[in-house]
Amino acid sequence: MYRSLLLCLYVFIINSIIPIARAQQNDSLFRAYEQKIPNSSVLFRMVPIPGGSFIMGSPEKEKGRRKDEGPVLEVKVDSFWMEEHEVTYEEYIMFQEATKDTHPKPDGITRPSPPYIDFTLGMGKSGGFPANSMSQYAAIMYCKWLYQKTNIFYRLPSEAEWEYACRAGSKTAYPFGQDESKLDKYAWYVANSGNKYHTVKQLQPNAWGLYDMLGNVAEWTLDQYQADYFGQVQSNPHNPMLQPVSKYPITLRGGSFNMDAVALQSAARIPSERKWNARDPQIPKSKWWNTDAPFIGFRIIRPVKQPDSAEAESFFTRFLMLK
Repeated sequence: MYRSLLLCLYVFIINSIIPIARAQQNDSLFRAYEQKIPNSSVLFRMVPIPGGSFIMGSPEKEKGRRKDEGPVLEVKVDSFWMEEHEVTYEEYIMFQEATKDTHPKPDGITRPSPPYIDFTLGMGKSGGFPANSMSQYAAIMYCKWLYQKTNIFYRLPSEAEWEYACRAGSKTAYPFGQDESKLDKYAWYVANSGNKYHTVKQLQPNAWGLYDMLGNVAEWTLDQYQADYFGQVQSNPHNPMLQPVSKYPITLRGGSFNMDAVALQSAARIPSERKWNARDPQIPKSKWWNTDAPFIGFRIIRPVKQPDSAEAESFFTRFLMLK
């Protein structure tokens, strides 16, 4: 009997301690880290964003609210890491050079052709400037390239993940509060940018340590833009995402260096436009570059729950089919 009691006590202790130990181990792994791009000196920092619920969208009485920003909805997202700043040219140019079409007459469809204009506004591709003017397709193909290099699945954030990360627990128009006059401490926008983007991490980050979530360059998300987004996702508000079925319009978030303060609010949504690629001389037009969109960039996330290789390949393949 004594042995039986000891055995029961042992089982109780083991069953109690092991889950705690596992949780502590997982907690210790969910921290900021630096990702180095193999065979280079280029690295970037990923910030942990703990999952949770939040009120997504803009309340009806919020200043500058647009109809497509509500009605507000409680949304739940799972944990992920997010790059602390927008993808820079140092990161992106490695993908650009490794994948571009080098044939005499590049088609700009199956592989990216060399851009025929200077997307950098004369500022060059070094020093920490955000990469810009790429299509959503190109941003996702960068993620695929990075996955192949690192064996870690990176992707664009959904609208919900982006807003959750931007708000960092806030419920106000901006992550720092309601006072628009403080915006120049956190964002490059029409009032302080000099009509150009700037190197990343010059201004203050939000509460989760994410820089330039507002302004500088607007950021691609995964979602097809729908004016009634909230009506579309209200039946399934856990990790919502509107899977794209066409190249236009796709939702961007954060506003940019040439936009006003209202466009930089946490809930503000921007639909992509075909005219951003109007000057592309290729026929058919390139799937890779937006020739008139220096105000567009992106940042990446890494979901804690990683897909297997078949799921990852299926994810990237879906975007090949968009027209």
